Amino acid sequence: MATNTTLRYATLAALGTLALAAAVTAGAVLSGNRAAAIAPTTTTAGQPAGITVTGTGTVEGTPDTLRLDMGVEVTEASVAEALDRANAVATRLHEALEKAGVEKDDLQTTGLTINPTYDYPASGGSPVLRGYTVSESVSATLRDIDEAGAAISAAVSAGGDNARVHGISLALEGTGPLLTDARTRAVEDARAKAEAYAKAVGRDLGTLVSITEQVSTPSPIAYGRESMDAVASSAVPIEPGSQDVGVTVTAVYAFG
Repeated sequence: MATNTTLRYATLAALGTLALAAAVTAGAVLSGNRAAAIAPTTTTAGQPAGITVTGTGTVEGTPDTLRLDMGVEVTEASVAEALDRANAVATRLHEALEKAGVEKDDLQTTGLTINPTYDYPASGGSPVLRGYTVSESVSATLRDIDEAGAAISAAVSAGGDNARVHGISLALEGTGPLLTDARTRAVEDARAKAEAYAKAVGRDLGTLVSITEQVSTPSPIAYGRESMDAVASSAVPIEPGSQDVGVTVTAVYAFG
């Protein structure tokens, strides 16, 4: 996004410098595909003392965590029967996930619903109670992407026809090293811009006065229930792809 920028100097030594100052006053200075915002840092006397620039750094990372949202659904003649059977199926599902390497701390029960189920006569008339449907849902965090597909298939097999997969999402949790790299790139980008602007207006770049940052971490990539309809006995193929971690810094430099 372009930002209006103003550079004021008490004196300008050449017409070329005057032309640059006029161009900067009219709008933003474009750098590549981005508009690089610059603005003067002024002293208490109002004289130009430095320059403010923004720098960006972006690093790609591979998602390292998969969240699985699934559950079981059972219909029986009574609430007690439906609940007992649903509990039994859910227990098998949990055991299958644990056997596939999911830690207990990464398993969480997320929902329980009990609803009456009715049959509706084709000829009309009052609905007829058929039984009660119990739904139990669970979320599991799978930290081994390479084994996640096999774990999902094992859980579905354990649940049988009562298993329901609501969706999965991929996330990038281990962002520490990526953020360090992105910060380095952002600072280098900011300094390169500051040096270019200082040179263009005939000044030397001085020391860094201040710096602030804005971090952009990726949101989980969700795959809906329709993406899991083809779950079979074989391992579900999981392609993690990549996600971006970005840092934007605002740096203030003094003139030399």
